[in-house]
Amino acid sequence: MKYYLVIVAAVVLVALPFLLRKSAAVGDWRAGDPVLVILSPHNEAIRYEFSEGFSRWHRAQYGRPVKVDWRVIGGTTEIMRYLASEYVGSMRGFWQRRGERWPSDGAELILDRAFRPDKPPAAAATNAWLAARFAQQKQVYQAFRGVDDPAAVTCGVDLFFGGGSFDHDRAARQGLCVAPWSREESQQPDVAALLGAFPSQMGGETWRSEVFFGTVLSSFGICSNPERLRELGVPDDPVRWLDLADPRLVGQVGLADPTKSGSVAKAFEMIIHEQCWQEVLAAGFTREMVASNESVIALARLPPGVMPPGVPPEYQAAVARGWLAGVNLVRRIGANAHYFTDGAGKVPMDVCAGVVATGVAIDFYGRFQAETERAPNGAERMRYVTPHGGSSVSADPVSLLRGAPHRELAVRFIRFALSVEGQQLWNYRPGTPGGPRQYALRRLPIRREFYPASDPTQQAVCASHRPYLSDDLTDPAINPYVIGAQFTYQARWTGAHFSMQRDLVRAMCLDAGDELRAAWRAILAHGGPERNPQAMALLLQLPDQPVALNWSSALTTYQSANRQACLREWTAFFRKQYVAARAAAEGA
Repeated sequence: MKYYLVIVAAVVLVALPFLLRKSAAVGDWRAGDPVLVILSPHNEAIRYEFSEGFSRWHRAQYGRPVKVDWRVIGGTTEIMRYLASEYVGSMRGFWQRRGERWPSDGAELILDRAFRPDKPPAAAATNAWLAARFAQQKQVYQAFRGVDDPAAVTCGVDLFFGGGSFDHDRAARQGLCVAPWSREESQQPDVAALLGAFPSQMGGETWRSEVFFGTVLSSFGICSNPERLRELGVPDDPVRWLDLADPRLVGQVGLADPTKSGSVAKAFEMIIHEQCWQEVLAAGFTREMVASNESVIALARLPPGVMPPGVPPEYQAAVARGWLAGVNLVRRIGANAHYFTDGAGKVPMDVCAGVVATGVAIDFYGRFQAETERAPNGAERMRYVTPHGGSSVSADPVSLLRGAPHRELAVRFIRFALSVEGQQLWNYRPGTPGGPRQYALRRLPIRREFYPASDPTQQAVCASHRPYLSDDLTDPAINPYVIGAQFTYQARWTGAHFSMQRDLVRAMCLDAGDELRAAWRAILAHGGPERNPQAMALLLQLPDQPVALNWSSALTTYQSANRQACLREWTAFFRKQYVAARAAAEGA
């Protein structure tokens, strides 16, 4: 009898999860109905709601539901590597099927973002090897960008959905993405209405181009646990990026790895960019003067850091000082880090739980966690703030991939994502008319109509959305059109440094992180930064081989260097410096 009871108990234990699980939703999609393949870093909630929403919309518009086949391989860094690899392999096969010889450096030839097929190098006129090399690259480069046929060149995926505009712009310049509409088609009333629902730029950030189209907006800020901060003797919540470098927060800052996420890398860029602004304004240049200087520089097209006539050298010197100050502010924040996580959503959760007192967060993660973790009496367990003038508002776009197997269906998804029906999914409450089915996504739609306007007609549309929203989009602290107006992003200052800054932060704060934190704690234990100037100088040193790393050399010497070799050399340099800084502090 005892053995029978044991067997019954084992059967019940195995069967219990199946008995208690919810019945799987039965959709309308059947074999033979359309399938759309999307590559995305978006989370499961977004993928679920956009699958359901697009299928409903497509059935209403075209009579058939759609199944979305999501390909999830990681963040935008992994996605970009995957796309490059797939397209290079597909192009190699296409080229060889034509009877052509594939060059040994074919990947570099077709993905070169700076290549100008209409501008051969000057030396090619007298150097036969350079002339032949240019002709070969031009042939392969133009052949790749001249084909948009899944039977010829494809990665087997239709759309790249989500991630920041930096990676979508990079994909477009590498030829991985194509425009869904020709110039003439984009001027047709229905397409023009979609694109006219939001500006192409805001505060210096590009929200849409001919190839990629923003669907939702993000800014970056600070999440804090007030109770934990008071325990640490910090009376005020951090509201500026600089506050995260407060020595009282040592070991209490949650951060994410910028090499794993384009959005996290953008947050670090905002910290650096804000310091550029502070130095430029402190040098006496007004915002109007900045706009004028940058316009003149853009027209001159001179090498990085070279100022054209009419722009004082002091202006660029201020930008360079700001960049250096920003990099070192990131380093000081990294010295306070409790960890660098792979998942950006972990930081607000840990702040709320008191694992860390504060951290850098993407706005929607911060607001969502702050709202969902309120105490029963309504008290805030966590607060989120976007630093005033400390963040631009950037877009997460959608792009059509070259050689999309289901091109027409993919273009329909782009239409849906930009439509009112698609936009409602981002911030409507679950179960509301036109809202998501199951998850509150708590993100900011890009269409202007969701936000207050002075025009009575537009304001009426905004008011019609308001009863169904998860967030009060009329709040200036949330409204991306207000936040975006407070910060003007100057792409020349930090945009071209974006990839390089990702790697620099990794080497400086992650790969050499143990040594950095040990040195910082030694400095604090021996009187702090003011009492240890030699140790601080060692701590904040930047690499000087093969040349000193600064704003200009980051765009020339270091950006053209071998990435892996550079990371190894940087990591070794920083570890050595931090060990020396610790010794100097302890010796002092």
